[in-house]
Amino acid sequence: MGQTNFRRWHRDKRNGGGLLVHKSTHHFDLVNFWLGTRPETVFAMGGLMFYGRENAEKRGVTNFYQRATGNENAKGDPFALHLDKNKNLKGLYLDAEHEDGYQRDQSVFGDGISIEDTMGVMVRYKNKAILTYSLNAYMPWEGFSVQINGSKGRIEMKVVEKSYVNSGGLKEDEGALKEKTIRVFPMFAAPYKVEIEEGVGGHGGGDPVLLKDIFDKPSDDRFERAASHVDGAMSILTGIAGNISLRTGQPVAVDKLVTF
Repeated sequence: MGQTNFRRWHRDKRNGGGLLVHKSTHHFDLVNFWLGTRPETVFAMGGLMFYGRENAEKRGVTNFYQRATGNENAKGDPFALHLDKNKNLKGLYLDAEHEDGYQRDQSVFGDGISIEDTMGVMVRYKNKAILTYSLNAYMPWEGFSVQINGSKGRIEMKVVEKSYVNSGGLKEDEGALKEKTIRVFPMFAAPYKVEIEEGVGGHGGGDPVLLKDIFDKPSDDRFERAASHVDGAMSILTGIAGNISLRTGQPVAVDKLVTF
């Protein structure tokens, strides 16, 4: 996960957000779809392990800054985002700060950083499947790896995404992949790789399909991938339950959070 994304999500935690909602919702939505079920019980643990001033000081960092743009201490810092170096970022954020006071280039190692950057979540689903989920917001690559163990064997998938800062550039860059692999390990048989079909456009071809569903005649959906408002709610409820569990230290029953 990119450090610039962490900077944006930190601001939202004060309003009940955080990574388990803003980032992990996409992952939880995929798991709901893959398993064909809904979450039942969620338990989460996590903490601020890498970002923040205190953690930086423990690693020997001495030069701190509140924001990167125009700050000498930010020069040469690979985590810094310099808004004045990109005309789109300058127009979208720096020149618009007088509107809402939002500073896009705040230091992830500054004072007041509180959002968790390391989390582990366990989820039991209504079909009795169990998910063990790990999120690390400071690794040197962005993407995800998935392992599914079942009665007929194991599936492993790895997706490595390109580093991306949303600055109004090519939409094809958002969610673009550097590497993608799927391997199947059948029970008592030789493993094999699976060829991955990918569409054209942003998010691996997903953006054109979504736009067509909204503004044109929907495409054939043989895998039943189209999501309802309930599917959207169930994806975010896993993260909401996880945040409650982080605060209370207790497992959370998703059905007690909302009634459909």
